[in-house]
Amino acid sequence: MLRARWLVPLAVVWGCNAGGNTGEVITPDVDAAVTDLGADLATLDGSITPPTLDVPPIDRPQRDVQPNPDAFWADNPPPRYCGPDGAMGPSPTPPGGTPECPDDLTREGCACTNIGEMRPCWPGLRANRNRGICRDGMSRCEMYDELGGRWSACEGYVLPEAGARLGPSSCQCFSQGQWELTNLSPCFITYPGNQVYAVSTWVDAMGRAQCPTDPGSMAPPRPQAGTNFSTNYLTVDCAGQFQLCYTIRAGNPMMPAASDCVVSQTCTQGWYMTPGQRQQMPPLPAWTSTDPTCSARFVSTGGYGEMTVRGLSSECQAIDNGSGQPYMFLRVPYCPARCSMTPSLPECAMCRNGGAGRF
Repeated sequence: MLRARWLVPLAVVWGCNAGGNTGEVITPDVDAAVTDLGADLATLDGSITPPTLDVPPIDRPQRDVQPNPDAFWADNPPPRYCGPDGAMGPSPTPPGGTPECPDDLTREGCACTNIGEMRPCWPGLRANRNRGICRDGMSRCEMYDELGGRWSACEGYVLPEAGARLGPSSCQCFSQGQWELTNLSPCFITYPGNQVYAVSTWVDAMGRAQCPTDPGSMAPPRPQAGTNFSTNYLTVDCAGQFQLCYTIRAGNPMMPAASDCVVSQTCTQGWYMTPGQRQQMPPLPAWTSTDPTCSARFVSTGGYGEMTVRGLSSECQAIDNGSGQPYMFLRVPYCPARCSMTPSLPECAMCRNGGAGRF
């Protein structure tokens, strides 16, 4: 029976800046206006009569902070909604306001009433907001004219890393969270002729992974009757319908290859309801491997487990690797079987138990 150790990748956070609109204020040239108007009067009656112009003094020219629809993005539609029954439609809570000044984004230049009020703002796409590395900024309601104030520039926000498609830096759905499995251990049984087969373990009342008590005398072995492989819990940054799979492969976890054979795969799927809340998903079913060559390779050299997801978020965003295939968000290394008997071997130095990891 093998135990797994975790390898949790680290993300490098990059900050991004977005430009705002700039305006040019043209103030009246009062002296030129007086001179030109005086010349016209002289032409009419031969005398110059200085005119009286109603031009209020300007101590500080006002900056043009009218909302600019192209200031931060070209296309930022309100999110749609895809429900657990597969229905698709508009968001049940669309943003108020106007397309130029929606209530949910606090855009620079839009009108405000409470001078000095601070409010979270977001100058990026709604689909990325508060996911992964992305964070809101803050905007302040500043005095503009006698009719009220305008929201200032958004400051302190973090946008997605340019070009990122997966992981925390992309700020996409399923870019940050945790998938917890209570069991990760496979069981390997050797049959006559040195044929090695793998079968799922089951967890007893003490929380220990056990091989089947009656795997059968003929290959392939049978899982423990009436049991599942693992219970599991999901905490992720978006709601949606997800298929989660755990795939055990033989190979080098530091240099995974497409040719690495599959010992087993077990999957669960369900509707994840509330972003950011830990939810129990349907259990991962028991499994049996029918590839003795791959099982023998795993026992000899070790391997890794891949945590993958594919699905559709509640905002109708496809969850995959960008090509329609499952997204591999975490890899769990396994040591060779000899580490269970001789943990002091050099290749066993980093072996440890684990059942959960953040991605």
